[in-house]
Amino acid sequence: MLSVLVLDADGIISRVSALFTRRSYSLLSFVSAESATPGVKRLTIVVDATEESIEQITKQLHKLVQVLKVRRHLEDSSISRALLLVKVAADASNRPQVVESANIFRARVVDVAPESIIIEATGAPGKLRALLDVLEPFGIKEYAQSGQVALDRGQRVLTFGQAGQPVGRAK
Repeated sequence: MLSVLVLDADGIISRVSALFTRRSYSLLSFVSAESATPGVKRLTIVVDATEESIEQITKQLHKLVQVLKVRRHLEDSSISRALLLVKVAADASNRPQVVESANIFRARVVDVAPESIIIEATGAPGKLRALLDVLEPFGIKEYAQSGQVALDRGQRVLTFGQAGQPVGRAK
């Protein structure tokens, strides 16, 4: 998993994703969002590649003018999460069991309709897949899952300002 700080310039998302496409790397997740600094976006990229390929990707990313910083996230030194919204068939007869299943995964019910409920869950992809597996027997009507986002544990921050200085949001 990579976090990349880029200038919020027209076409930067296309240029970054094209870098992966040209080299035939399989993007598992690509999330673009605001960062703590105005005018800077934070990209979180999950790619299916070897260690050597990830090093090459990092070098190629640094060649793009709009790329300010690239950081590789290792599982034991970062926290990553994805969001899942899932609509499950649930009527009066099975709704308590569906809600209990959601509670086991620390998910929460965000909408209730006569024939369905929508559940929101966050976590690692494996946890979200397990929740879907548990809910499948009730009847999943549809679901949407975001890509992963990640932050390093502890004092380490992804910034391009002065070394060690966090970059705050403009007020």
